[in-house]
Amino acid sequence: MANALVPEFAVSNFTDSKYFYCNILGFTCEYERPEEGFAYLALGAAELMIDQIGTGRTFDDGHLPDAYPYGRGLNVQIQVADIAPMLAALSRENIAPYLPLEDKWYRKGQGEVGNRQFVVADPDGYLLRFFQSLGQR
Repeated sequence: MANALVPEFAVSNFTDSKYFYCNILGFTCEYERPEEGFAYLALGAAELMIDQIGTGRTFDDGHLPDAYPYGRGLNVQIQVADIAPMLAALSRENIAPYLPLEDKWYRKGQGEVGNRQFVVADPDGYLLRFFQSLGQR
């Protein structure tokens, strides 16, 4: 737990979200306060928090998502060693990717960096872009 930036997603159902992240995508629960609907999750070097709306501390005053999909305009990129197990787990749960698997090359300086990637929406519609590196060219 050393990342300088750790997003916290306001979720509509703590149990469903924790299942999705931990049982399907393979995150580990570093710690949780279920009575507050809160969990701190990690996958490799990536970390994020989930927080049940209306339980524990809830940011309001116009900052809460009020309709699906939550997190409009935002997608979170998460690097993993191998995306194949995630795709297989999503398939077993009949969850289709929001954007299907692709190999994409992005210009960086004088060269390109490659990602094998897909995007999936979590139960509240937050978009997660998982990728494994294809290296540089």
